Amino acid sequence: MNIILLGPPGAGKGTQARIIEKGRGLVQLSTGDMLRAAVAAGSEVGLKAKAVMESGGLVSDEIVIGIISDRIDEPDCASGFILDGFPRTLPQAAALEDLLASKGKSLNCVIEMRVDDDKLVERITGRYTCGACGEGYHDKFRVPKVEGVCDNCGANDFKRRADDNEETLRSRLLAYYKETSPLIGYYFAKDNLVSIDGMADMSGVTGSIEAILNDKA
Repeated sequence: MNIILLGPPGAGKGTQARIIEKGRGLVQLSTGDMLRAAVAAGSEVGLKAKAVMESGGLVSDEIVIGIISDRIDEPDCASGFILDGFPRTLPQAAALEDLLASKGKSLNCVIEMRVDDDKLVERITGRYTCGACGEGYHDKFRVPKVEGVCDNCGANDFKRRADDNEETLRSRLLAYYKETSPLIGYYFAKDNLVSIDGMADMSGVTGSIEAILNDKA
């Protein structure tokens, strides 16, 4: 089974991809991870990516597609994969479709995680983690039982991501709606799109995704 998770930054795509990966034996494919692995392995396409990255340029869609092509040929992808950060644009979507067709593969479904922008900003800007064990917290929705003390390990060193601020998040949302949201119409027209409520709690979102995958299996 091959699936794409669509949604703006902070919608929880990565979290849900890891849950699906563990539960169904699929492989979560991150373009960033694949690029680094290809460069480290010294593959032909990895060397091309390395040259571009070292010159300060942006890796082309052609190179990214080449890296995805190599990756999905590996044995652990035999049961399928999950893409949660690619494609980002219509040309990337078309290139991915051509790649899969050339390998006799196709997408089983594209799951859109719909969110409320204002609530998403509140969700993301309020989150922080324990610097010692990584336990997650939120200013409003999940505070430590004892103020300043991690429930999990007792440490008192908490951290926030530098980009978890309203200005940065709204800028990323703007980029998403400008470049990536057209994919919603693209995949709807291809009868691949299923939309769910991405603002439900984590288990609720997981349940919605599981119901879709069970239906598509």
